[in-house]
Amino acid sequence: MSTLAPVLPLDPETLREDFPILSVRLHGDVPLVYLDNAATTQRPRQVIQSLVDVYEKQYANVHRGIHWLSDQSTDLYEEAREKARAFINARHREEVIFTYGTTEGINLVARSWGGKNVGAGDEILLTEMEHHSNLVPWQQLAQERGAVLRHIPITDDGRLAMDALPALLSRRPKLVAVAAVSNVVGTINPVAEIARQAHAAGALVLVDAAQSVPHLPTDVQALGVDFLAFSGHKMLGPSGVGILYGRRELLDAMPPFLGGGSMIRRVKLDTFEPAELPAKFEAGTPPIVPAIGLGTAIDYLHAIGLERIHEYERMLTIRAHQVLQSVGGVRLLGPAPEHKAGIVSFTLEGIHAHDVAQILDRHGIAARAGHHCAMPLHKRLGTNASVRASFYFYNTLAEVEQLAAALVETKRVFRKA
Repeated sequence: MSTLAPVLPLDPETLREDFPILSVRLHGDVPLVYLDNAATTQRPRQVIQSLVDVYEKQYANVHRGIHWLSDQSTDLYEEAREKARAFINARHREEVIFTYGTTEGINLVARSWGGKNVGAGDEILLTEMEHHSNLVPWQQLAQERGAVLRHIPITDDGRLAMDALPALLSRRPKLVAVAAVSNVVGTINPVAEIARQAHAAGALVLVDAAQSVPHLPTDVQALGVDFLAFSGHKMLGPSGVGILYGRRELLDAMPPFLGGGSMIRRVKLDTFEPAELPAKFEAGTPPIVPAIGLGTAIDYLHAIGLERIHEYERMLTIRAHQVLQSVGGVRLLGPAPEHKAGIVSFTLEGIHAHDVAQILDRHGIAARAGHHCAMPLHKRLGTNASVRASFYFYNTLAEVEQLAAALVETKRVFRKA
């Protein structure tokens, strides 16, 4: 097993040794080139082993038993919460709510905070580049409460049109909900500046951080945001676990999202009293082992360093832009590399994105094809679907070159068809 002592620059070949799946060979003897990290990342041995260890040695339900195993599970579960708190620099551990992923976190805010605070005629400000998970919950709320949705437009190169923000904020929206990083075009949005302007206009700010927390240092206090949600499976952790951060005074004032075990202090036949934070929003048996695995993933990322990961991914992205632009017929979506994270989406002239992805798969390259749960953004960009290559620290420059070569082969195959 590799060591994780700081090495500058980042050494992907050493780190790749921690990921068994990266040694898989496909279609006979084709090496796997995994470029679908924006959808979900792979897991290192350390995370996999932590899951095995809990199930084999320490598993029991948390917060409920008075026996040794329950104490062990509870301690590990709450240690994972503390790791998540420190990872995003939340002020209080009670501000960290375990969820089942980013989608649930956003829905929790929409249903709980929105249900209490948003009424007929109130406005919610989104953007044209949001993932469906940061569109649909607000659409549902607006339909139910008679609220109005507005959207910050984007420029032709996939950046937020920030000059439109003051006029939109002058309408005094209750909330601004924005992705820190676009899951399609990779744009890194100026979250701190958006939060500053939004707060000056009296609005709260929610951030979909699914594509940013795994790749960029995140400090919720420095950003000045009110809510922030992210997922474990996009940052080396298990699926089925995520984090919702919320400022304590906001969470305290919000009603519980789900009812049942764990989120209560006491129950009578006709009424109940909710528990204190964070249990108030963690009804039922929580994702115990996934949460502990997420804690291990956070340890792993800390050992590498988020700054190093970001800089390395930027190098891969720059090279991807260079080699893909040399392939005739490729249209790159989104801004230049200096404005984006490690996501490169594109179309190939005359060939549907699904067909491109199928040919890439023959070369062992796992890339995403479709609308990536962002249909309005694709419509704005003038296409129904794109191919997305998304990088992580275990990808290599050689894999970027393989992607370009496979696209050349894709063009050759379809010329023959």
